[in-house]
Amino acid sequence: MFDLFSGLSLAVGSGLVLALALVLVFEFINGFHDTANAVATVIYTKAMPPHLAVFFAGLCNFLGVLLGGVGVAYAIVHLLPVDLLLNLGSGRSLVMVFSMLITAIAWNLGTWYFGIPASSSHTLIGAILGVGLANALMTGLPVGVGVNWSKALDIALSLIISPLAGFIIAALLLLALKKMFVDSKMHKTPEQRRAIDNKKHPPFWNRLVLVLSAMCVSFVHGSNDGQKGIGLVMLVLIGIVPAKFVLDPASTPYQIQRTYDAVAHLNDLYLRNEAALSGHLTLKRPNNADLPPAPRCEPQDTLSNIQVVRRNLDGLRAYEDLPPDVRGRVRRSLLCLDDTARKVAGLNVLPAGEAADLRRLRADLSATTEYAPLWVIAAVALALGLGTMVGWRRVVLTVGEKIGKQGMTYAQGTAAQITAVATIGVANVFSLPVSTTQVLSSGVAGAMVANRSGLHNGTVRVILLAWLLTFPASMLLSAGLFSLAVLTLGV
Repeated sequence: MFDLFSGLSLAVGSGLVLALALVLVFEFINGFHDTANAVATVIYTKAMPPHLAVFFAGLCNFLGVLLGGVGVAYAIVHLLPVDLLLNLGSGRSLVMVFSMLITAIAWNLGTWYFGIPASSSHTLIGAILGVGLANALMTGLPVGVGVNWSKALDIALSLIISPLAGFIIAALLLLALKKMFVDSKMHKTPEQRRAIDNKKHPPFWNRLVLVLSAMCVSFVHGSNDGQKGIGLVMLVLIGIVPAKFVLDPASTPYQIQRTYDAVAHLNDLYLRNEAALSGHLTLKRPNNADLPPAPRCEPQDTLSNIQVVRRNLDGLRAYEDLPPDVRGRVRRSLLCLDDTARKVAGLNVLPAGEAADLRRLRADLSATTEYAPLWVIAAVALALGLGTMVGWRRVVLTVGEKIGKQGMTYAQGTAAQITAVATIGVANVFSLPVSTTQVLSSGVAGAMVANRSGLHNGTVRVILLAWLLTFPASMLLSAGLFSLAVLTLGV
């Protein structure tokens, strides 16, 4: 990993170190900010001692990041339009990353200090959107192309639907538990358990389920939230040292051939459907593959981009055999082809079979551009895991006692945690970033309502206000920081 600093000036190298450090600080804060929610129920119900709960939650977060893949990571990255990802210089890339991270860190620390279960996901996504819009306004681009709005809409829907699903599913699950186990001790609060049964801990089976579900919440949190840090690190590396990271240097000959074949099949698919796509793709345009790359991805350059990839990957066994500028050109062409394929898929003009083929080809196109080195994954996992082990007390108190008017029962904690695992797990399958904070807090609220415990209006009002303000506040702050830095530094 240390060879990434070779050839960099002192200023750029120092900026790279600081940017990577800020990403890890963000993940560390994310650990004690968001994962406190994952262990809140198990600590509050005394199913586990705090030090053990936090340690094992940190370990499960670490494993979640290591085993979670990079789908969510690049869902975050692709909130920025492909044109911005292609044309960032090292100076503007640093400014962009610093603006996003300073915004996310500041908001997370502020909400944690006041014990408010706010969303790190909302904060980061709002910061990315703010930077994208500010960049569009400062470069004269239409606001509509400043952000990848289709990806932003998908993520917005996942962030809206997931807490609603958490509220409803947890409420239904608690009602089912009350019906199936009418007189069970699981419906007692820790205080009632101590006063009536003179016992400190939950009944055995309740305790086992609470512990297992809490660790599962930590694991899925790592596999979802941890990937956001991976995406940020890759954004830093690709923007500042593109020669080393634009394409996966560890790609095998098979993976490179797979990418080559995908481009060839994509060309055939477009030719088969040329009549339906004639108004969108000009496949008969003269070859301009040797011209300098355009500043934006245009669908009319599809044939040219196909030829660039096929010419340079034909018979290639390692990306390191390509000159750095050619690697950048290949990445540009692959990103543009994927961007155009996404637009073609949205036209709904292809037969069902061809549309399915197009989806498979898109996955192969990104096989060697959407990746993360093992050291990146391990560093983010370690930062998130260590962060989990500190700073958990404030949020635990809010989740356990201040959302409902009464303390949380064992059944309510179980319902909320199982719901969080299921909801975040489904989001991971579809590579959608969601908020662990929102899902778990909504699950606790749903369980409280289903139990007719009532909600603590003051706490709920503060949480809702934080959720509502997070997006606009983080967008405005990151846009302001980005604009000020660009104007001051002239990058």
